[in-house]
Amino acid sequence: MKSLEKLCVVGATLACVGLTLVGTLSSSPRGRTDDQGDEADSRIRIGFAIAPVQLNLEGKNPALVGLGSYIVNTEGCNDCHSAGPPTQYAPGGNPYLGQPKVVNTKTYLGGGRNFGKVFLGPGGLPGIAGPNAPPIISRNLTPAPDNKTGLPGGDITLDKFLTIMTTGKDFDNLHPNCSAIVIVNCFAVNDPPTPSVDGGLLQVMPWPNFKDLKDRELRAIYEYLKAVPCIQGNYPVPPPIGGSIAGIPPEPADRCSQ
Repeated sequence: MKSLEKLCVVGATLACVGLTLVGTLSSSPRGRTDDQGDEADSRIRIGFAIAPVQLNLEGKNPALVGLGSYIVNTEGCNDCHSAGPPTQYAPGGNPYLGQPKVVNTKTYLGGGRNFGKVFLGPGGLPGIAGPNAPPIISRNLTPAPDNKTGLPGGDITLDKFLTIMTTGKDFDNLHPNCSAIVIVNCFAVNDPPTPSVDGGLLQVMPWPNFKDLKDRELRAIYEYLKAVPCIQGNYPVPPPIGGSIAGIPPEPADRCSQ
């Protein structure tokens, strides 16, 4: 075979090998465009290391779960979505008392922290809440009825979750604006019909910050919340000082049963 013919054969062979390699990479998880950052994202590895509860990865994207854990557990989501400082950490595990941090898995993301009443006076300055102003109590984010098929918060779909995180919309409508008809569990108005606050928006949750996350990061949070164990809601005792006065219905006793 002449030298030129040999060169052509070698070139064609290399081209075929190259195409095969490209096809293999593009069809493997490591080669897909959507997952290119998974292996290099150290947040995924850290996320699994700092998750305080056992995670159920069945049917879930591990890379998203790990990234979601990193965001949820470094951004302080449990600070608000637990019953608060008295029960947020396990006995002997409160870092604010100089103890090694141990998260209380019995209240983790179960909601129930009472933030008191929210009211904005003229010009957006803090004011005195009216007698009908409801307290803001964080809600249970864990899945139900079980963490294999359950949705975060019991019934929050991905579309709803993305809307909540980017716009602050409260689909539960627990704290509507007061009106001639709605007079309890509502936000008062200064000069009707201008509300002091928008009862259709979550008033404590830092969604104005979360809305700037990348789409993949928001989806990672959602995937992580699907993977955490179900927790019975940590809502306070009934009225006059508890969750029911905030419009949060009591959770069924069998919320986490399979």
